[in-house]
Amino acid sequence: METETQLLVCERCETPLDADDLRCFICGHAAPFQLSVVRKTAIQVLRCKGCGAAVAYDPKHRAPSCAFCGDVVEIETIQDPMEQTDGYLPFTLDATDAQASLQRWLASLGWFRPSDLLASARLEQLKPLWWVAWVFDADAWISWSADSNAGSHRSDWAPHSGQNRLVFDDILVSASRGLTDAEVNVITPGMNLASACSDPEGAEAATIEQFDLQRSQARQHVGWAIRNLAAERVKQAEIPGTRFRKVNVSVVVRKLVTRRLSFPAYVMAYRYRNELYRVVICGQDGRLVVGKAPWSVAKFILVIGLCVLFVLGLLVLVAAAGQ
Repeated sequence: METETQLLVCERCETPLDADDLRCFICGHAAPFQLSVVRKTAIQVLRCKGCGAAVAYDPKHRAPSCAFCGDVVEIETIQDPMEQTDGYLPFTLDATDAQASLQRWLASLGWFRPSDLLASARLEQLKPLWWVAWVFDADAWISWSADSNAGSHRSDWAPHSGQNRLVFDDILVSASRGLTDAEVNVITPGMNLASACSDPEGAEAATIEQFDLQRSQARQHVGWAIRNLAAERVKQAEIPGTRFRKVNVSVVVRKLVTRRLSFPAYVMAYRYRNELYRVVICGQDGRLVVGKAPWSVAKFILVIGLCVLFVLGLLVLVAAAGQ
């Protein structure tokens, strides 16, 4: 769905509104009267049957397999309104840089990996892509209560409560279905949000993931993230004492501003002894790499054997000392 809009803001909490909002989704205040022209269009995406990722459909580029997991994709037509990206963070690493990052990562994995891993690993696939996430700023009023050991005197616990204002800036919530949360957590610290631009830049023929959640679902994800962050901040900085329990947090959000951005990454597959392993590299910082690699069973057996011999040797010495 495409909508011609002007910037609308809630008169009560100053949260930006979309043109088709009847009420503010933060405070429930009625949206100001507006006239909008709505044109309904069907959106086609390529949907992966494996991980569920949705990527932009372009008839000029055939995509028989998913850029994220390699599974089969199929064309899907979506009639419901979809979130659209507000900007793209450009790639600052090219394919050569990404391959060099993979080599450095393989070399840094440690002694328990196969000795020939770096020499024998062969790159099978390297795909640049833009994955999607929400970035939000918010003001929130937090009310909390908990039991802690501070001021408990003769008892184990004492009740505590409080209220305070928290400000959230540039909080990222992944909307990607192709990347796992663990992968996103590793590669996001290297992203420069200020570099976002209106068009994809820095990688040719890169896959573009779509925001395939409806707006109401997207807002639920952001709301959950705010509550989880608020609870963590309360536990770290607000509750007195060293031990606590029964932590309850209530959040009232004010002025939530959400952006939808596309982030650069390289998804790579390398082969070692007929097994494929996946690696994801940040498209703006080659030091941020996350993936899977084989372990050396022989080295584990060697270490266990040495430990057993060491324990047996100690037992022999103890027995000899006791005679």
